[in-house]
Amino acid sequence: MPSHPAVSDRTSVGSSVESTDATRCTVWLTRLVMVGIVLAALNLRPAITSLGALLEEARTGLHMSGSVAGVLTSVPPLCFAVFGIAAPRLARRFGSGAVVCAGLAAIAAGLLIRPFAGGTAGFLAASALALMGIAVSNVLMPVIVKRYFPDRVGSMTGLYSMALALGTAVAAAATVPMTEALGGSWRTGLAVWALLAALAVLPWIFLVRDRSAAVRTGTPGAAAREGRGPRVTRSPTAWALACFFGLQATGAYITMGWMPQIFRDAGVPAGTAGVLLAVTMVMGVPLAFVIPRLATRLKNQGPIVVALGLCGLTGYAGLFFAPAAGAWAWAVLLGISNCAFPLALTMIGMRSRTGAGVVRLSAFAQSTGYLISIPGPLLVGVLYQHSGGWGLPIALMAGLIVPQIVVGILAGRDRTIEDEC
Repeated sequence: MPSHPAVSDRTSVGSSVESTDATRCTVWLTRLVMVGIVLAALNLRPAITSLGALLEEARTGLHMSGSVAGVLTSVPPLCFAVFGIAAPRLARRFGSGAVVCAGLAAIAAGLLIRPFAGGTAGFLAASALALMGIAVSNVLMPVIVKRYFPDRVGSMTGLYSMALALGTAVAAAATVPMTEALGGSWRTGLAVWALLAALAVLPWIFLVRDRSAAVRTGTPGAAAREGRGPRVTRSPTAWALACFFGLQATGAYITMGWMPQIFRDAGVPAGTAGVLLAVTMVMGVPLAFVIPRLATRLKNQGPIVVALGLCGLTGYAGLFFAPAAGAWAWAVLLGISNCAFPLALTMIGMRSRTGAGVVRLSAFAQSTGYLISIPGPLLVGVLYQHSGGWGLPIALMAGLIVPQIVVGILAGRDRTIEDEC
């Protein structure tokens, strides 16, 4: 029997309304994810660069030696290596969105507690709490980008990397003047960054509470499928990418932890040294958006690796021969070189065909890479203390650029880990 026209019309109208509501919900959710990604990225480096700007004051206030300060600058990669490897398992159990939300809450708590914990041990423990949150967010951000924006991995990775670079630069530039404006206490100057982290938690709370967001950011079933990826340890490209990530991270964390001190020892005022670090970091704002887009248009990313490496070698040579005279030029060149980070993130998304592969490759490359980077900042601190100058540490920094170029070329070849495994 044919259906009544009125019933048909009502059914059609009802379906149309449901479709419109679903579309609006999807658009709203996508925009919320985008805001959440940007706010999360803004908080993934201020814990480190704000301390770099006030390292001398923190060392004095906590009675640290140069070697202990070197240990402090090695804590970030250690935490990233240890906690980052747990991110896929946590995501399978609780969902990627929930883990990122908890990670941002840990960042806020750690930054608030750190300056007032009392003593070096408490300072390190609170720093580890914040860095734990950064570690899991580091690993899961490429996964969320790949899932929500599979056709825009380059542009979204660029947006994420640009926000990360902006947060890094602002923390480096604003920490010293903001500390002076708030009364001159280095403790207050470090604690104030907890406010930005607390703000970043808000969109992720809504995402976790939204059922559709929970599905898309990792229900137990979806998260379980994420974990069944290829064995990345069998892939030469995965190992090359992990080594590339580790060497660029070594240079980045040495720069963030020690570059202001290099300039200060060369006679540059403390405020200017912080601004120079900010210049280095802010170079990543435009380039972190451009480089991933360029990388996704190339089958082989080797030429970008070489160009960034040459900028780094030139910048370190300048720091060695004329640190104060050409300070602004060296800061710019090292900032360009540090854009190997967004390039590495982009290659993580490109070297795997599946979401499961990206999860495993991201965890492996970042955790192994940060493990590789641990000795660098510590060794720089030891060499600085025992040699009495920056000649040997800068030579070490420059020397690490060469193997970074080699493994970067290998990681940039047009292949996927699924093919190799």
